[in-house]
Amino acid sequence: MDPQQQDALIASIKHLLDQEGATLVAHYYTAPEIQALAEETGGCVADSLEMARFGANADAETIVVAGVRFMGETAKILSPKKTVLMPTLAATCSLDLGCPIDAFDAFCTQHPDRTVVVYANTSAAVKARADWVVTSSIALDVVEHLSDRGEKILWAPDRYLGAYVAQQTDADMLLWDGACVVHEEFKAQGIRDLKQVYPDAKVLVHPESPSSVVDLADVVGSTSQLINAVQTLEADTFIVATDRGIFYKMAQKAPGKRLLEAPTAGEGATCKSCAHCPWMAMNSLTLLEQGLTVKDQEILVPKALADRALKPLQRMLDFSR
Repeated sequence: MDPQQQDALIASIKHLLDQEGATLVAHYYTAPEIQALAEETGGCVADSLEMARFGANADAETIVVAGVRFMGETAKILSPKKTVLMPTLAATCSLDLGCPIDAFDAFCTQHPDRTVVVYANTSAAVKARADWVVTSSIALDVVEHLSDRGEKILWAPDRYLGAYVAQQTDADMLLWDGACVVHEEFKAQGIRDLKQVYPDAKVLVHPESPSSVVDLADVVGSTSQLINAVQTLEADTFIVATDRGIFYKMAQKAPGKRLLEAPTAGEGATCKSCAHCPWMAMNSLTLLEQGLTVKDQEILVPKALADRALKPLQRMLDFSR
């Protein structure tokens, strides 16, 4: 659409948000115009942990979640009396899809001696089967805490993040075999080649990436931690191995810094994502307006399931404080 059409659409969404008493919560991986809209309307642009906190504490009766489905489910579980809408319920996550509840339940049953820790990128049903939920920003701290208490961990679903946490904490961890289609595509050789061109560049890596990529990092961390690194490190150029949607906030927080996408090309590349989540890309201004008008993209979680999933989620929030 041309700039005038986009401006008109944004004005319409702002009116609808105000009319519905709604707040817009957007993930760092959504499109820049959606992140900007959330900021301009008093909403929130954040990682999944801060999105969860913001939605739970917001006064608004309606929460609009621009992200993927598990984020909407989390918002509903934490705020059961609020209406939770999304631009599209079809926006899911490869980690969620790769960890179906029946298979995961059987896996947990086979290992009853282990504390079940699941990443936030999972369905409400998987969360309900867990003892703890974590995001990448607190995964290390939670697992280290549990390991210090002598607990053995059953981890799901991302095997790369799980392996990184196990390496950093020396915890006894049994890993589910899942992966993110975005982060799994980053190539170590591509980063080494790019460093030849930009030798002073700092490499920022999300720990959902393969270990060969993590090994090249100057900073390994969650989305919010990588944004902080761009602001605090004394460097002008950064090679960023996470979804390129993060560049909007990085450029905002550290203007003038050169931001380069970590390569996904090279041997073995399939370009399933090319550094951008295909489900995050489904969030659009058009669908956002439709969702607020028709209200047919509402997140609903059965109460019994929500009550069970709330316990490990609340542990996460209490621990993060």
